Amino acid sequence: MPQQQPEQQAPPVQRLRVRYAKRGRLRFTSHRDFSRAFERAVFRARIPMAYSSGFNPHPRISYAGAAPTGSASEAEYLELALAEVLVPAEVHAVLDEALPPGLDVLDVVESTGGSLADLLEASRWRIAVVADRATVVDAVARFLAADEVLVERMTKKGMREFDARDAVASLVVLPDDGEGRTTLDVVLRHGTPSVRPDDVLRALEAVAGLSVGEAPLMTRLAQGPLLPSGEIGDPLAARA
Repeated sequence: MPQQQPEQQAPPVQRLRVRYAKRGRLRFTSHRDFSRAFERAVFRARIPMAYSSGFNPHPRISYAGAAPTGSASEAEYLELALAEVLVPAEVHAVLDEALPPGLDVLDVVESTGGSLADLLEASRWRIAVVADRATVVDAVARFLAADEVLVERMTKKGMREFDARDAVASLVVLPDDGEGRTTLDVVLRHGTPSVRPDDVLRALEAVAGLSVGEAPLMTRLAQGPLLPSGEIGDPLAARA
């Protein structure tokens, strides 16, 4: 008998782009765990998803630029492909209701076309560390003065060495927060492999011996196009 061919699914009729946050203890949620939780939320919210073709169809959800496990974020993005045209505000409400507190939907808009991932050129991070501010200021000055700062990290392709300095568009030490922490504001250009905020901390240790203690608090504040001003643009307002 000829092999049975898988059912071909209808193409999407609408694409929605979603901005969501990872807050509090939910920052320790891995990307795999989040994707499972989100698919369950889509099912509970009864959103009419478009599905992939093949023998094992799955809802067409495209994730872009996920933050590392352990870091909080106010700027995570994904795209939904739908089988029916819906009102974005209504999708926002039912998705936020279906997700647990700490995984919070912030915005839902209709896609303007093109690739969402291509719009995510850079990220702005706040990194709070337990370290003397004067020592951090000195380490940042040494880092910024360097032409290259190599760090190593284990990736899916094994141990990789890459230049953390080249990815840093800006790095500033903010005023004391009054709670014994020193906070860094850093804008990172995205690349391959992508330089993460913990890579920047390792680079500061490499150039100046900076010790930041245990469990620095890392929060992504923005992610999107890198504007000529050095600011991060809104990918949901941009046209790909």
